[in-house]
Amino acid sequence: MVRPARHIENVRYAIRNVVAEAHRLETQGRRILYLNIGDPLKFDFQTPPHLIEAVSRALRDGHNGYAPSAGILTAREAIARECTEKGIPNVSPEDVVVTSGASEALELALTALLEPGERVLLPCPGYPLYGALMAKLNTVGVPYTLDEDRGWSLDLEEIDRLCTPDTRAILLCNPNNPTGAVLSREVLEGLVEIARRRGLVILSDEIYEKLIYDKAHVPTAALATDVPIITFNGLTKAYLACGWRVGWLVFNNAHLMPELRAAVLRLADARLCSPGPQQYAIAPALDGPQEHIQEMMARLRVRRDLTVRRINAIPGLSMQEPASAFYAMPRLRLPGVVSDEAFVLSLLRETGVLFVHGSGFGQKEGTQHFRVVFLPQEEVLTAAFDRLEAFVREHHPV
Repeated sequence: MVRPARHIENVRYAIRNVVAEAHRLETQGRRILYLNIGDPLKFDFQTPPHLIEAVSRALRDGHNGYAPSAGILTAREAIARECTEKGIPNVSPEDVVVTSGASEALELALTALLEPGERVLLPCPGYPLYGALMAKLNTVGVPYTLDEDRGWSLDLEEIDRLCTPDTRAILLCNPNNPTGAVLSREVLEGLVEIARRRGLVILSDEIYEKLIYDKAHVPTAALATDVPIITFNGLTKAYLACGWRVGWLVFNNAHLMPELRAAVLRLADARLCSPGPQQYAIAPALDGPQEHIQEMMARLRVRRDLTVRRINAIPGLSMQEPASAFYAMPRLRLPGVVSDEAFVLSLLRETGVLFVHGSGFGQKEGTQHFRVVFLPQEEVLTAAFDRLEAFVREHHPV
């Protein structure tokens, strides 16, 4: 037997792990209602036609070889231009690296930044990739709590308290997956001040920044010119191109981290490039029509409101209204439930409704949750919530 590296034992990805049981049930003829994965294209959303045409044209025009390691210039220029439009100063195309999704961007940045054993503060709950990357790099992810009773905001005093000499960075997911929360300007300014005082890098995952309902999103990098901030984004969510794997990172205030930027570029060289033809959709996406986002958000608002209404009407369940994206994180306060993972699996086996257990994202000790993806059409959501309510009333009456 070949033994894998021990630190990989800590790599978990709850979003896909629960799907194995759903697939097993499907082989037995069961129909599953999937409310577990944040891919709009699995539902009634489509990639904007002008982006498909841009990639198709790139293929026809022969752009099928290796691209520059940092990404094609027109894409990097468009990303830098959008930063300026958002109030982020002094971003040039040389500060941008195009990657295979925002996930690779995060991996490149963390790999270049961290020595084994060094620490990064991670949101809890947060996207499971963050912890998986820390385990892969043999580094330490230190969770900071998002406070459900304050709209899933963070506690600045806790952030400051968790910092040690081995702490290198604070990672934000804003807007947040899995809660749909959006941090206020006041909280972000307090976080920037902590990073300034302690000499930390801020890693700001903003992939959902355009999927906002009412509360404004403030780019972290717009708040300081004297703090090193790396922003992560891509076409995946707002531009409905998940499978294209088009992401990027931006070195904001790059003059503060020339060696880190150079290290990321060396890593980018080593993996050659991200897929070339898809990069030709970046400039048309950022510079072109945006109407599909408004149309998407109008549909999602109806589905969000339905989700909030139905979940909060079930005894023993409660949730905060998401301010962005298409995720919600209901809390379980049900007799007899000792594990939210067991609850999710029992619900799946009996009703065919698939959520993701909250413990897969991290959560405050002593609490239990599950994540809902409300991308499906209203009739699917209604059917899923009918089954959820019946299951709770029968097995866990309050």
